[in-house]
Amino acid sequence: LGLVLTACLLCPDPSLSRPSISLSPTGVTPPGADVTIRCQGQRRDVRFFLHKAGDLNPQRHMDPAGDRAEFHLPTVGRQHGGNYSCSYRLQSQPFVSSQPSDPVELVVAGEGLPRPSISLSPTGITAPGANVTIRCEGQRQNVTFFLHKAGDLNPQRHMDPAGDGAEFHIPTVGRQHRGNYSCSYRPRSEPFVSSEPSDPVQLVVAGEGPGSTSPLPAPHPPSWGGLRASLGCRN
Repeated sequence: LGLVLTACLLCPDPSLSRPSISLSPTGVTPPGADVTIRCQGQRRDVRFFLHKAGDLNPQRHMDPAGDRAEFHLPTVGRQHGGNYSCSYRLQSQPFVSSQPSDPVELVVAGEGLPRPSISLSPTGITAPGANVTIRCEGQRQNVTFFLHKAGDLNPQRHMDPAGDGAEFHIPTVGRQHRGNYSCSYRPRSEPFVSSEPSDPVQLVVAGEGPGSTSPLPAPHPPSWGGLRASLGCRN
């Protein structure tokens, strides 16, 4: 009777809970800023590993006293942009690993990228059920435009136009669409480098009553039902 031995250099254990990951500060990071990447697990006596998508080896590792680790990236530059995740290994079983966390995106503001402009059509107070177009205009081609809504964590929508402008269409506007919007863009050759956001534009829906418009924090957001996007190009 033959004996077959199977070995692995690093064995993922599905019974280990996946860690979570977060960035501070959030949003687009200015060049030269300090960024903290936090990894949170549910066990102690573990070693945390920080991974960057596209790199074969972990960026760093850490043996914290508790169930979380903080990785500091001082003086962030374009080279730090990318998707990061973390995992951990039991110190008693250094070749057994958790599954990686969901990824978090580090986007660095690109120096020398002019800010885009944004406009609404129609202007003024919008009647419920109307169709609204949000136009974003830049000064560069071969970019991806992102539409942000104040208070939301992720861009509402993105688009790869053929020219230097993009149009985002919101059909049948309702109260859920009200708020402050801005847009930004990223060169397709550097997908983790972003322009600064445009100045905000406010979408006001008729019949909302006082205090119905959104405050203006940093750009970001969830998905809307029925949001359509189309391309806008200029010569």
